[in-house]
Amino acid sequence: MLEIAIVLLLVVLNGVFALSELAIVSARRSRLKALVTEGRSGANRALALASDPGRFLSTVQIGITAVSLIAGAYSGATVTGDFADYLVDHGVPPTAAGWLAYVIVFALVTYLSLIIGELVPKNLALRNAETIACAVAPLMTALSRIAAPAVWLLDISTKAVFRLLRQRQPPQSTVTEEEIKALIAEAEGAGVLEAGERQLISGVLRLGDRPVRGLMTPRTEVDWIDANGDTADVRTRLLASPHSRMPVGEGSADHLIGVVRARELLMAMMSDQPIDVHAYLRKAPIVPDTTDALDVLETLRDAEVPMGLIHDEYGHFEGIVTPADVLQAIAGVFRSDAELAEPHAVSRDDGSWLLSGAMPADEMAEQLGIALPAKRDYQTVAGFLLAELRHLPSIGEHVDAHGWRFEVVDLDGRRIDKVLAIHRVGARRRLQSPGQ
Repeated sequence: MLEIAIVLLLVVLNGVFALSELAIVSARRSRLKALVTEGRSGANRALALASDPGRFLSTVQIGITAVSLIAGAYSGATVTGDFADYLVDHGVPPTAAGWLAYVIVFALVTYLSLIIGELVPKNLALRNAETIACAVAPLMTALSRIAAPAVWLLDISTKAVFRLLRQRQPPQSTVTEEEIKALIAEAEGAGVLEAGERQLISGVLRLGDRPVRGLMTPRTEVDWIDANGDTADVRTRLLASPHSRMPVGEGSADHLIGVVRARELLMAMMSDQPIDVHAYLRKAPIVPDTTDALDVLETLRDAEVPMGLIHDEYGHFEGIVTPADVLQAIAGVFRSDAELAEPHAVSRDDGSWLLSGAMPADEMAEQLGIALPAKRDYQTVAGFLLAELRHLPSIGEHVDAHGWRFEVVDLDGRRIDKVLAIHRVGARRRLQSPGQ
């Protein structure tokens, strides 16, 4: 019985090494850092082991190899002999007893090693990696110090082989945006996040990838005041606009000189005071159209008035950006009581989508499950269609791209207003006019 207990102890010890290996390797560093902040015992050592995988894996491999060799030798020399004697005492011929005992002992030890020494510990490590990593880290750290010469030799030998194979040092593990989105979707499916929370997080991630041109209100939709206009013209423009702040130009939108608060001008008009638009001007930041959306948010936060005037590299005015545009990019389009905004995307019964030409291209890509180039010259669905067609389309013209057929169903002058997206699995990209 003592021999069997020793073999079982060795198998369990092998399981401890397997448990430690997978727990440390699969533990998330972000979670370990959080446990360090919380003061969890062993978290610091677990994080140190995870940061030096070569040294840690060498320690584990020494332990697993030593235990396996001892278990094999001990079971072969002791347990097999005792079991062979047992079989002989029960009538098995001596010539067959030794061979039969070896096969049975070998099969049982292998089975126990696989179940208790490998599969169960590794499954347990995957279920609660960080907690187990903190628990086993002190033991693994002590063993790495005890076996320091052998660990050093194995680690340096492994690195030498990698140099011979011309393998570079692996970079520190990073988390990609796709992994974050997958984790968010998994959290939503598990009930940890609500659907609204997932949409907000996805909006923030999209915001980080957008230039300011993807947020701005374009020039064609901007209400502005002419500083050189008469009082009647200024009053007309103020009353016709629903906005609380309006940019001011001198004769043209290409010569903007600042921003005014509509309320202040209206109050002056109501008191029959002479209107001098220049007296109410506030300085607004000039934002290049290549600026990242997150940088714009910081600019608006520090500005005298939270409105950015966007210009291209030639100095032409392109549009404006406000905190409301940033919020809309994160949370989606808001519908006012006065005027209901049309949704950017409407799902149809046949699985197709009716898309607004003004819909951000990254939102369309997420809605349809397609991948757009990270570097692109367009920011809206209309821009996407123009990039694919390479000319101004007519109603009914369509293009097959990314497994979808995009058909222009409505134009507003020269602007693409509505697009119908129809799923076409395996469709090859080709251009086609309505008459073809």
